[in-house]
Amino acid sequence: MRIFVGGISYSTNSDGLRTLFAQAGEVTEATVVEDKYSGQSKGFGFVEMPNAAEAQAAVGQFNGYSLDGRPLTVNEAKPREPRSNGYGSGSGGGGGNRW
Repeated sequence: MRIFVGGISYSTNSDGLRTLFAQAGEVTEATVVEDKYSGQSKGFGFVEMPNAAEAQAAVGQFNGYSLDGRPLTVNEAKPREPRSNGYGSGSGGGGGNRW
């Protein structure tokens, strides 16, 4: 199960996130999302746990938990909405009769 973790301190890294969630069970992946240009944490991340029961327990255990001085928001990650590329958005303007 993929878990969203928000409210992460900028000083927390992926290893710290993994260590915290490993207290609730097996963690296959833990990632703090970083800005691709500056490398600065964006303040959220994701944890992947293969056991659904352990993952649900982790959500209950760590939602509101204070890590590095910041309360975490923890819930089941939702699939990303497909992004529109801005083309074909239905707002094309036909010029009509210009004469």
